[in-house]
Amino acid sequence: MTRTDEKVGNPQKSKRPDYTPAGGARSVQNALRILEGRWKLVILFQLFGGQRRRFSELEKAIPGVSQKMLIQQLRQLEADGVVARIVHHEVPPRVEYHLTEWGQTLCPALDALLVWAEAAPPEVREWLVEPAGER
Repeated sequence: MTRTDEKVGNPQKSKRPDYTPAGGARSVQNALRILEGRWKLVILFQLFGGQRRRFSELEKAIPGVSQKMLIQQLRQLEADGVVARIVHHEVPPRVEYHLTEWGQTLCPALDALLVWAEAAPPEVREWLVEPAGER
């Protein structure tokens, strides 16, 4: 008699390449280049779950970000293919942002990052919540 896990097993092998330490580091650096910037992760969290947000909604939801910086970070995310911009030709003009299909695939990775941060030792967590200038 065949075991259930043998019947249901996934016959496809992972298409993930084998990374060398140098190749893996290079790939991570490329990914971090896309995500680097003070406001990019905050923007991404605002757009997760298929949400479409108007520029003004993002501006209100992210306290402390200047209009210029928000525009800059959104343009970079758009150029990298993570965020899509929709312009509605109305008066007054309306612009909405949402994650691309590829951008949406970041959700599990960032969720894992949140879980990792929550598991930090207490002495590390203390300084994680302090504003950067007070360390």
